[in-house]
Amino acid sequence: MAPALPSNGASQSSEVTSLNILTLNCWGLKFISKFRNQRLEEIGRRLASASPTPEIVGLQECWTQRDYLQIRDLTRTILPYGKFYHSGIFGGGLAILSKFPIVDSNMVRYPLNGRPTAFFRGDWFVGKGVACATIELAPGRRGDIVEVFCTHLHAPYEREPNDSYLCHRTAQAWEVAKLMRGAAEKGRAVIGLGDFNMVPLSFAHQLITAHAPVQDVWRVLHPDSSLGSANHPPERARGKEIPNARFNIEKNGTTCDSALNTWRWSKQVQKRLFNGESIIVEDGTPDPRAKRLDYIFFSNGLKVPDSTPIWKVHSVKVGMTDPHSSIGCSLSDHFSVEATLSRPNAILITDKPTSTSSPKNPDPFPPIDTETPTPLPPSTYSQILSLIATYTTRERHQRLLRLSHFGLSVLVSIGCFIAIWYSPRPFVSFLLLLLSTLGFGAGVVDGLIGGLFVGSELRALKEFEWEVRNARDVAEERERLGGGDGDGVVGGRRRGDREGGLRGEDEKSN
Repeated sequence: MAPALPSNGASQSSEVTSLNILTLNCWGLKFISKFRNQRLEEIGRRLASASPTPEIVGLQECWTQRDYLQIRDLTRTILPYGKFYHSGIFGGGLAILSKFPIVDSNMVRYPLNGRPTAFFRGDWFVGKGVACATIELAPGRRGDIVEVFCTHLHAPYEREPNDSYLCHRTAQAWEVAKLMRGAAEKGRAVIGLGDFNMVPLSFAHQLITAHAPVQDVWRVLHPDSSLGSANHPPERARGKEIPNARFNIEKNGTTCDSALNTWRWSKQVQKRLFNGESIIVEDGTPDPRAKRLDYIFFSNGLKVPDSTPIWKVHSVKVGMTDPHSSIGCSLSDHFSVEATLSRPNAILITDKPTSTSSPKNPDPFPPIDTETPTPLPPSTYSQILSLIATYTTRERHQRLLRLSHFGLSVLVSIGCFIAIWYSPRPFVSFLLLLLSTLGFGAGVVDGLIGGLFVGSELRALKEFEWEVRNARDVAEERERLGGGDGDGVVGGRRRGDREGGLRGEDEKSN
């Protein structure tokens, strides 16, 4: 039986001794996601009845305020505080719910976030970014402030190294890591959660855990968990057998593309399910496609006073796996990640942990590392700079083509108007006028994209390049001097965890 934690409200002291965290991509696309209203309503009910009771919840792809308010109404008794974050043309899809007061909040949009020409993908239009909330666990108690960052990174749409959005995800990982590092340097506990559209130890994952003093909570308790789906090259290189669906859920923490998720079934099987047929997937079913894209990162903060209790990982699991009670479909195309953190003065009723810990660590509840960050190897920063240079070259070429298209459309339009004077018949004049109007309209749109949007993107790339180049210079200087304490200049983690630089490739999430 899992060790029970005391209720936060049971103690006479105002100190919070446990913290239940949950993150879920709701797949709440308006007009696109099937059974959206029924599914999100059920998500609200599940949150309200979950055990242990969630105390900090991060939601992604909760696109409409109506869905958010519906979830808020269903969870108001356990999560009385909440914030729906507005961003972009269609909204950022992010929301944070809390048992504790949200004393401050803001939305930080990513400088690099897709392209308006890829309207069928929508990342640029929704204005993805980081939903930030400062949560006060116990009013007036020093050290009981938690900084929460909820995000949804750009999805990869092509296989690396040909993924033109790799630079965008790298820049986004850098931005969210900066935010978490800044909060940790204040001595505050940090929670980063959401759909990061990356697999464990991929480029973006290692950048986050190196550039900010945070740890992936799942890997704290499951350090040998998978590095992606069974057919993912780094995972395949480990030589492990294809895991079954239950093992993927319990040990690998897979939240996307699971064989147990009905939205990953074929259209034919889904049709049978929606027609009322009972379809059961056995736990032992081979599950080669499942992967972990949803994360909870945590840090106790840097320079925490000795008197402040340190949080430890009590348990972590994948949740929201049971289908909708009446429809039979999964609640989302992702499963949730749920973690409980505890402080050392929490009273444990039994001595058996929920999740097994690393054999090298006799403590069943490993502490979250709060060491001072150290820089990445200079070679890794050089890899990022090379990536930026490649993408910058691509965008400069795109700007030239779009501005050239605008100039050509102006010439064609003028030519059409001149030709109308010599047109022998009215219908020819009409065709020339139509060609001029449509061609000039398309040229103006392309010119605006090339002159304004691409220009803005190139300036954002310059800022990103300067930050990375500066971090590399600091890393090189420290290597030349034989190391240093890395006191809050650039992020990092233990040298043994980052040998070989950043590797791996991200996988796609819908």
